Amino acid sequence: MNTFGHLFRITTWGESHGGAVGVVVDGCPPQINLDISAIQFELDRRRPGQSHLTTPRQESDTVEILSGVFEGKTLGTPISMLVWNKDARPAAYEHLKDVYRPSHADFTYQEKYGIRNWQGGGRASARETIGRVAAGAIAKQVLREVSGTETLAYVKQIHTLEAEVDADTVTLENIEASPVRCPDPIVGPKMAERIDQARRDLDSLGGIIESVARNVPVGLGEPVFDKLKADLAKAMMSLPATMGFQIGSGFAGVTMTGSEHNDPFYLEKDD
Repeated sequence: MNTFGHLFRITTWGESHGGAVGVVVDGCPPQINLDISAIQFELDRRRPGQSHLTTPRQESDTVEILSGVFEGKTLGTPISMLVWNKDARPAAYEHLKDVYRPSHADFTYQEKYGIRNWQGGGRASARETIGRVAAGAIAKQVLREVSGTETLAYVKQIHTLEAEVDADTVTLENIEASPVRCPDPIVGPKMAERIDQARRDLDSLGGIIESVARNVPVGLGEPVFDKLKADLAKAMMSLPATMGFQIGSGFAGVTMTGSEHNDPFYLEKDD
């Protein structure tokens, strides 16, 4: 239950306020030129404490690669990566030791295992995503080198504020220009204000993340249960607090006719 994938497998480990968190990547092809700074860049993007809009926890989230890489190239063997928890404060959760927090996994963990790590949620904390981000940074490099595939993700909506984003032209620079990672220069600042107000009201808000993949090779995924969209849905729905997932038109397809709701394609023919 801590492993995802088949040919390229990741296993995340560690608790929110334990000694460290990390991931083991197995199945990465050999001789991939691995840019460690690119891995750190992605971890810096998810790092807590970047602004007053995020959790105040202060972590450098500096990655250490323990195996699977030699002289800048992957060996084809398991790649183990570790990030130390520097700002772990387990005692801060002492008052929650016997309290089940609403919308958290506290009660479920206790009922399932008969024991739970109440220090920040343990494995149920979003800090677990450090391993996913580090592994994903490797996957991005492999896909770029093998097939020129590019993936981007950005905030599409916060509460009732929805951004206007051209998925065909949006760039990483557009996304990084906003503290909320929203490339819409008009709506992005409004999102930040709305989040800040909710924080002052001791409340929280939901949102929608949109992801774009370009130059995706034909034929990824396997028939039936391991379709690409099935694997993507499982990965996304396993993230903490995720309550929905859609591809393309998604649920809006219900309002379309079959002739409207299709995937047109064009074949290039030789003259």
